[in-house]
Amino acid sequence: MHVYLIATLDTKGPEAALLRDLLASAGESVRVIDAGSVGDPAFKPDVTREEVFAAAGTTLVDIAARRDRGEAVTNAAQGAAALARQLYAEGQLAGVIALGGSAGTTIGTAAMRALPIGVPKLMISTLASGQVRHYVGDKDILMLNSIVDLAGVNRLTRLVLATAARAMTGLVTFDLAAAIGPQSDKPLVAATMFGVTTPCVERARTLLEAAGYEVLVFHATGSGGQAMESLVADGLLAGVLDITTTELADELVGGVLSAGPERLTAAARHGVPQVVSAGALDMVNFHARATVPVKFAERKFYQHNPSVTLMRTTPSENLELGRQLGRKVAMSSGPAAILLPARGVSAIDREGGPFDDPAARRELFAGVRQTAGPIDVLELDCHINDAEFAEAAANRLIELMQLSLPDRDRL
Repeated sequence: MHVYLIATLDTKGPEAALLRDLLASAGESVRVIDAGSVGDPAFKPDVTREEVFAAAGTTLVDIAARRDRGEAVTNAAQGAAALARQLYAEGQLAGVIALGGSAGTTIGTAAMRALPIGVPKLMISTLASGQVRHYVGDKDILMLNSIVDLAGVNRLTRLVLATAARAMTGLVTFDLAAAIGPQSDKPLVAATMFGVTTPCVERARTLLEAAGYEVLVFHATGSGGQAMESLVADGLLAGVLDITTTELADELVGGVLSAGPERLTAAARHGVPQVVSAGALDMVNFHARATVPVKFAERKFYQHNPSVTLMRTTPSENLELGRQLGRKVAMSSGPAAILLPARGVSAIDREGGPFDDPAARRELFAGVRQTAGPIDVLELDCHINDAEFAEAAANRLIELMQLSLPDRDRL
């Protein structure tokens, strides 16, 4: 197996050569993929740029003729991702390391996101000290800040690239199987949680674990919801306890924790049993108060901490959120249910709480019922964080997961 090094050899040739040699001196077998498209490569790669663009369904000649750098980078990213998947499937790939600026980071991380969790992935990037969610996505990518631009080999880039080589060597030589030990064969269940729904999820997790399931809890911060959807699509989950669907509110209203328009679709599409609730749909998330868009100035806010500002969703927004939730769950090809807590959907949406708004909750629940179709919708006269609600949600999911099993496998 080999470590695959991805770089644009027309602009990052000397740096790529140094990194290749550092890895080789540590005993690693290195294969270089050239993702460049303009100037001549600084040295002969193991995988040519022609092969990269062919994997993307185009040719280097066509890309060069268009003279569109953005299109070249997009196609190089697609080709690198396709090659990474192929090399991994063939058992040739031990890990991926890449270096670059915005183009190199786009290409390198596209290849990394195409690989399963647990495969070593290290991106040396000029962008690593900023917002990297777009590059990391829902995968375990390590981002290493290059400190200076990767524009020539100097005392600082030598140090950074040597650090990267040491890190990558450790990642690919570390005996992961021995370290983590035998893996449980318990069925996996995903649950979504926010700080304001923690008591509910913690109580439900206890019941699910007692019933023989292993529970993965995802923080509903956008990337958390995306990661859960990805695991569902990969066929790794026996069930989903989607208590906290707050990311839908950020997507609708424009908050900072959206998980995108595909949130709450994977379980329905793949027939995975799911119990869904409206946890934290009373709020839209922003950073510090000064970052909230001016158009929301007259809205109701709650300062969760100096870095997190919560904005109350309106009745009309709640109606639409309910419709979206019901519509998405109604598409389920497997067993599903929706549970609604009549006395509040978050720790601050309860009687006397800062976001208490019975009218908004009524609109939210009405929206769910308008679009849920044949899905069982149960409204409980309790708060989302009450033990009664958590137990009802967990027990319902256990029932649905048992129903989805062949008769011989039911507990």
